[in-house]
Amino acid sequence: MRSFPVLLLFVLNCCLVSAAEIKRPNIVLMMADDIGYECLSCYGSELYSTPNIDKLAASGIKFNHAHSQPICTPSRVQIMTGIYNNRNYVKFGILDPAAKTFGSYLQEAGYKTCIAGKWQLEGGFEGPVNFGFEKYCLWQLTRRPSRYPNPGLEIDGVSKDFKDGSFGPDVVVDYIQDFITANKDEPFFVYYPMIAPHWPFVPTPDHPDWDPRMWRDKKNEPGGYHEQTYWDAMVKYTDKMVGRVVDHLEKTGLRENTLVIWTGDNGTYTGVKSVFQGAPYVGGKGSPKDSGTHVGFVMSQPGLVEGGQVSDELVDFSDLLPTVVETAGGTVPDGIDGKSLVPVLKGESRDKDHIYCWYSRDGIRKTASQHTRNQRYKLYSDGRLFDTVNDRQEKNNLAEQKDHDVFKSDYQVLKTALDRHVAVTKAADAAQSAKREAMSRKARPKTDKKKKKSV
Repeated sequence: MRSFPVLLLFVLNCCLVSAAEIKRPNIVLMMADDIGYECLSCYGSELYSTPNIDKLAASGIKFNHAHSQPICTPSRVQIMTGIYNNRNYVKFGILDPAAKTFGSYLQEAGYKTCIAGKWQLEGGFEGPVNFGFEKYCLWQLTRRPSRYPNPGLEIDGVSKDFKDGSFGPDVVVDYIQDFITANKDEPFFVYYPMIAPHWPFVPTPDHPDWDPRMWRDKKNEPGGYHEQTYWDAMVKYTDKMVGRVVDHLEKTGLRENTLVIWTGDNGTYTGVKSVFQGAPYVGGKGSPKDSGTHVGFVMSQPGLVEGGQVSDELVDFSDLLPTVVETAGGTVPDGIDGKSLVPVLKGESRDKDHIYCWYSRDGIRKTASQHTRNQRYKLYSDGRLFDTVNDRQEKNNLAEQKDHDVFKSDYQVLKTALDRHVAVTKAADAAQSAKREAMSRKARPKTDKKKKKSV
């Protein structure tokens, strides 16, 4: 019979082993700004090289049918809340203060939380904290200085300007690396809404034309710089930042137990012209067409997910909140539109037969576009039906042929789902319109009634 001290040590050792075995995974979610799937070499681009994103895809799962919203704020609102925009989108540049984000849910689950990159959702210095992020390093939180050379950022409640020739994306990744190092012994969630490669398209520090003095004397970011000259350099630097984050996870010994997700917030800027799959491809940012929403999407966790997988599962941004909450061991809240991708990570399928999109850049309910789609067909609420595989530009309306046997079953599924979503939209119209008007009134500057009108 074991003595009591030996038995106690045995029990404690078993407890320690069990604790190590059930350690919850870290989560890093990266979302680049303005880059469609056609610009990624792992999806077949022959013009642009993205070796770090390619490596991430090779180590996990690459999804062929992932769709964002057509432009940045709608995508940010949807990915952070898990709710379709027809129920929670107010207006451009704002996240409803009453919304609850994946940062909040993971914080409640005991995770250390950090957001670093682009904000553009108002709320002031307390905004990120109120949405569940205890640490932040953000551009466009309270102002709009340079985001690239000699940038201005808001870091944990303090405005900081970097006039030493720094490059914004590097400053942000430095912050992320420091956060990971400081929290390596606890589960953490990093949300990295990347600054790049959104215009202004400028020379990066890796480009021969880089000038560390550029915009050093500017208070606000200059306009323009939409030309495609440095687009390739911007794509390369975006990919480089992905590599820096993943490499740091490996150096700290955390990679095996970290779920890394990468995607883009919408299609490529409309001024960028590429060649993809043997045909001209023009960026479709701002459009609900395929070129405006079709983005790269990869998930990788070497300790859990078998590498080299390619999935035809449908993915939209409402799926991210339930995915990260379930990964963290939390309870997915009621009322979420998305469906967790955790079953896919485990090699299982899930029940998602369509993607829904409600889109109005400025939150105007009456003119919003609505559609449902699957891997091939897209049905709009005005009745238009398109084959997105063979007709990316949506020129051939198949509505008059909807009884054709080739897509009859697809049409019925999409029509049933669309009718359901449209009904939800109508039920939400009054409340969302009132909220938008209230926020618009609050944002309008007060005028002096005694002041004469200018002529």
